[in-house]
Amino acid sequence: MLALFLKTGLVLTLIFIQPGRIFAQAAAPMPVAVSILPQRYFVEKIGGQLVQVEVMVPPGAEMEAYEPKPAQMSALSRAKIYFALGVQFETVWLSKMVSANPKIIVIHTEKDIKKRTLEAHAHLGEVLNPDRGRAGAHEEASDPHIWLSPPLVILQARAIFEALAATDPADRAVYETNYRQFVSELVELDLYLFRIFGTSSKPREFLVFHPAWGYFADAYGLKQVPVQVEGREPKARELDEFIKGARELGAKVIFIEPQYSPKTAQTIAEALGGRLAEADDLAPDWEKNLRRVAEQIKSAVSSER
Repeated sequence: MLALFLKTGLVLTLIFIQPGRIFAQAAAPMPVAVSILPQRYFVEKIGGQLVQVEVMVPPGAEMEAYEPKPAQMSALSRAKIYFALGVQFETVWLSKMVSANPKIIVIHTEKDIKKRTLEAHAHLGEVLNPDRGRAGAHEEASDPHIWLSPPLVILQARAIFEALAATDPADRAVYETNYRQFVSELVELDLYLFRIFGTSSKPREFLVFHPAWGYFADAYGLKQVPVQVEGREPKARELDEFIKGARELGAKVIFIEPQYSPKTAQTIAEALGGRLAEADDLAPDWEKNLRRVAEQIKSAVSSER
């Protein structure tokens, strides 16, 4: 029997030939791993059929507290590349995952991105009273949510493309074509978001339960105002202060992620005579979700006095 490799489109096919019979077997896609669902969207945009992506944090899980299942660690042992993002999940688990697969290549897609400061609950008072200063504010922490800003995703896409092309140089042309197309889509999305939010003399505030939308807000002339205080639920006094400040803003909508309990946010919404709206920072269909959330934020800030 004679075996030949034949490249057809995006797939490398193994051809077995023997007298009177031909068998074709497609080569397996390259196994890679990512931390969260939006990253799978990015990697598949560039890798297409040439990659198989394992996502470590599944839908509905709280990223900060998630522990990978044994089946995920097993899948990770076969991965060629791990695309890291700089999220808290990786702080705890990345070294353990590398121990499970010492040959895996870890690519830090956040390496060229300057992190912003993560807002604390006290930020609302500074929005309303900018001369009050930072007295009493909690220690500042960097914001990991870089996947929610299209301009920053362009930087992440470059890191993904370079890693795939370096690991699989035979298919570099395919990765590059896909990468250029993806960047074109990101530029188009960025322009769309600029158009719907327009320009304003000062940032327009919107309420969020968890402060995930800071990079998005920075890119499009907005400012998120979070309910959470350094990642925890507000105490009674803090909650009263937040409601008072939100009333002064005229805010009626609180954006909440499905990974968190809506109880506290619902209490605030009822006190404001407002409502909750879902803004999932981990939705798998990244572009569609970003457009949907943007339209909801636009409606929320337009209705404020």
